[in-house]
Amino acid sequence: MFSFPKPSVYQTPNCFVTYGTMSYPNANQLPTKAKPWSTLLSQDYVHKIDLVLPEALLHLVKESILDAIAQIPSYQRVIMTLGQVLEHDFFTQYIKIGNIMMLSEGKVSTDNVFSIRDGKLMMYLDKETYERAGLVGKPHGVKGARGLQPRWVVEYDLRSPSALHGKKGFDRLVYACKNALTTPTTWVFYNFSKTPSPDPLAQHHPTKYTSNPALVQDLVTKIPPLGVPSAVLADQTRQELDEYATEIYEWLSLVRLESPRVAAADNIDPYLSTYTVPGNPSESNEDRLCKISWQGFIPPSWAANTLAELIKALPPKAWFSFSTTPFTRVAMGYGADCTIMRPPNSPGDYVLWEIRGHE
Repeated sequence: MFSFPKPSVYQTPNCFVTYGTMSYPNANQLPTKAKPWSTLLSQDYVHKIDLVLPEALLHLVKESILDAIAQIPSYQRVIMTLGQVLEHDFFTQYIKIGNIMMLSEGKVSTDNVFSIRDGKLMMYLDKETYERAGLVGKPHGVKGARGLQPRWVVEYDLRSPSALHGKKGFDRLVYACKNALTTPTTWVFYNFSKTPSPDPLAQHHPTKYTSNPALVQDLVTKIPPLGVPSAVLADQTRQELDEYATEIYEWLSLVRLESPRVAAADNIDPYLSTYTVPGNPSESNEDRLCKISWQGFIPPSWAANTLAELIKALPPKAWFSFSTTPFTRVAMGYGADCTIMRPPNSPGDYVLWEIRGHE
């Protein structure tokens, strides 16, 4: 495993690269403590997934991934106050007994944002709301860079035995919801467990969405040498890995963006763009690629299971890249973008890029 030297605190985002070998995924249980699975599962809420692979292999993943209706993630959009989330039926059925994840609208840097995952309630509040709520929290953000409008974060374990109506600490939270946190907000809602009957969410008139896969085909693309050079393993200074990882990640990012700069027919004036596909022109070849994307409110476990299904469906020597972008990157200003590539002719090998901002 390799990683780039840690950059200065003023340089954001940071890029960490790992090259290693992963075991064949177990059908019943993924190795949650080993990369790249641990990286995928450590993300809070996935906003988008991009899968890039040769178009010739598309038919192999259609049945197991694209056409598997039961595997398509669905979520709901609902308008609720935080107090309504903590009301008896919803609180008991979905948080105490069930398993859900929720994220409210807004950005942590400017708005009051709430999130619930694994029974943990996180509240990111401005100073005025924090003081009116009378809750106990801690300053949010990097010390010395909080500016003139400091933010506060408050955390509650809603599955704690003390998180019950009638308990002093929990009643303090309920009181804050009735007197300070009263504004209705739009949430995205995902239910991992069986929907209770009657459904406490129904009275809030949720709107259901499905993250149907979007397929882009016929991307005639210049392909650089994707295999990890042998010099990477021999170079103790990591310079070779640095150069290889930077060039291939840039190329994969342009493919995800469907940029004309990587198209086989691209002939833009070098005065307008100096980008060239990595490697010697004689070593690059052309191929038809396709991109499959899912977008919405997606649990990290679904992303990890989809990667496992992909590995099972494709030939061991085939290459692909699998990228996830978390909601926390968009809404909360931190979190790690993740791209996993299996190099060609390298069964079990992977290259992992983690793009992190300040937390």
